[in-house]
Amino acid sequence: MIFVDIAAIYLYLLKTISVILLFALLFFALDDLFIDLVYWVRRIWRKVTVYRKQPAFDEKKLFLSKEQPIAIMIPAWQEVGVVGKMAEFAASELDYENYQIFVGTYPNDEETQADVDAVCARFPHIHKVVCARPGPTSKADCLNNVIASILEFELKANIRFAGFVMHDAEDVISAMELRLFNYLLPRKDLIQLPVYPFATGLFSFTSGHYLDEFSEMHGKDVVVREALVGQVPSAGVGTCFSRRAILKLSAEGDGLPFDVQSLTEDYDIGFRLKQWGMSEIFVRFSVQDDGLASFAEKAASRNRLEGNVVCVREYFPETLSKAIRQKSRWIIGIVFQGMKTHKWSDNWKLNYFLWRDRKGVISYFVSFLATLVFFQLIALTCYQFLAQEPYRFIDLYSGDPLIVALLSANLVLFLNRTIQRAIFVRRYYGIGQALMSVPRQFWGNIINFCANIRAIRQVIAQGDPRRVAWDKTQHIYPTVSDRQLGLTVGGMLLKAGLLTEQQLELALQERRRGEKIGQVMVRLGFLTPDQLGEILAEQAGVSYQRLDPFTLNAKPITQFPEKLALKYSVIPLQDDGKTLLLARESSLSPVAIGAMERQLQRHISYVICQGGAVTLALRYWYKYQKDANPEPELNHYLAQGKLTTEQANLLRDQYFSTRIQFGEALLQASMLEASVVNQVLINFDYSGEQRLGEYLLSENLISDAVLQQTLSLQQAYQPSLTELFAQLFESSDSRAATCV
Repeated sequence: MIFVDIAAIYLYLLKTISVILLFALLFFALDDLFIDLVYWVRRIWRKVTVYRKQPAFDEKKLFLSKEQPIAIMIPAWQEVGVVGKMAEFAASELDYENYQIFVGTYPNDEETQADVDAVCARFPHIHKVVCARPGPTSKADCLNNVIASILEFELKANIRFAGFVMHDAEDVISAMELRLFNYLLPRKDLIQLPVYPFATGLFSFTSGHYLDEFSEMHGKDVVVREALVGQVPSAGVGTCFSRRAILKLSAEGDGLPFDVQSLTEDYDIGFRLKQWGMSEIFVRFSVQDDGLASFAEKAASRNRLEGNVVCVREYFPETLSKAIRQKSRWIIGIVFQGMKTHKWSDNWKLNYFLWRDRKGVISYFVSFLATLVFFQLIALTCYQFLAQEPYRFIDLYSGDPLIVALLSANLVLFLNRTIQRAIFVRRYYGIGQALMSVPRQFWGNIINFCANIRAIRQVIAQGDPRRVAWDKTQHIYPTVSDRQLGLTVGGMLLKAGLLTEQQLELALQERRRGEKIGQVMVRLGFLTPDQLGEILAEQAGVSYQRLDPFTLNAKPITQFPEKLALKYSVIPLQDDGKTLLLARESSLSPVAIGAMERQLQRHISYVICQGGAVTLALRYWYKYQKDANPEPELNHYLAQGKLTTEQANLLRDQYFSTRIQFGEALLQASMLEASVVNQVLINFDYSGEQRLGEYLLSENLISDAVLQQTLSLQQAYQPSLTELFAQLFESSDSRAATCV
């Protein structure tokens, strides 16, 4: 009898709770159904009207827009082994040239600084920023320091960045991202790209629930939000702000664009820009060329068009505790801090989406409790089917018309919710992940519930949501590229036995500012030009070829644009109509190769040659400086018996290796920083009559006195063959006198 009483009370409470939950679920489901209907009606309408009239916009049109300067901002706290790989990958793979990367580090995080320093040494357009205060502070505080450094760089390089792009240290950036931003700037003030997490397996439920949520949110919800209210919440990554937006944020924040007390500064900014009447856009742009979406999912059942969307990819937490920590931070920032910072507005449509942002604090509880009730009902049903002469507990539900109606409505809406999510997951990830999104919903409910509890406890403990500390998520960076930069030149030389530790130390001591370490070793006689060229070729993964720059095939040179030859410091060797073979003195970036391939409609391959060979070839063939050729003078000395063949080869190598271009002279004269010179070379128009020095004068980057000083230094570092001939015999006489 006691069992029956307990069971009756339990069933009564279960029924009461179920009714309340069914009403709540119906309310939230109808809310989601409204978004579904708006999305599909709008999609169908645009398909039969807009898209029929307008031709498809493909990525080729993005290449027609002149590249504007863009700054990429990366905050980094304890990102050893992550931020270096990310910055290196972006610098190597982005299909864009006119950009700079600024990485924010902390004075008490020396390991991350060292990681960034190693990348900065390889790429002059990557900059390390050290924040004023020890870390960890907040992502917003780090970004404020980064923006201050960007504005300082603008003054040095006399440029104005058109866009400021936010990324995290673990992001894999799409090759076409900056070209898409460049096309939309400055018409749009906030540009947001979709985020698609990397899939880690069908049964990785914790990380998998992120891809389910982002697929639906960035495939449908944000699209509807932008269409209805023109307001786009930044995802914190893949977000580009116009110059106008950054300056307005800085002015309103008394020099601090981002709210340092906000845990979701990206979400906050979207509302502030909207209030100021600025234009925001969420962009889903698909590329036709699979090579430009090389890090998209490869499932055969995915939608190819939607699967090639320009987006940000990253790994999300795979453990329950890390997922709960991350999501609790999002809840505090969006719900609790958001409600305190952004009150309800007089725009009902905006208020509706504010409600959708904040309803999670309630819906997560409802979904979790509904999950518990659902499994209890399954257990009761199994009992009635399996037990002999069981109590008919489930009849308490089936006999109540209200419950039957609520159950039926919620079942239909749940099936719709499941199908909707599966549709958007299938588009990018394929049918396998779409099917697994169904059971992952239950696991996602548990994660969201636990994150909600943690967020509420943190807010209560602090008394004010703005006092909650930044709880950073630990990141990993995926192996996404076969390209390995490997060891430095010095490390490779030591490994090959071509250099001793003592010689390397001496070379570093004797190094001129702006001089590459390999050039120092050749100048000091530790290496031959061929040895250095072979090491550089090995590092770049290409072949080495010794060149005579004055006896090259003239045909490919005359057909190759002078602008490209001078801009990229290359000389064409061979063109068979399909592949163009170039020579360069150092590695050629994939971005430069891609730019030339598009302009020339040729596949580009290249070899590395000895130092000075391309510099002399450019002067000889494009600048018509016939006196750049030392061969007539060398032959004259040989004919008169003043040189042996061995001495002539030595003089030739010395002559080649001492030729430096004007940009190198600027660095060695300490007149401009390497990053500034790099930006100048990007901006300079090589097709005009203006010389680089004249351009620097016109841009007020250097004075006439500095120009003359640099030219004098360049001349001093480039002795003539006559001077080298005299130095050779002076050193011979000196050695002879020493022997006597």
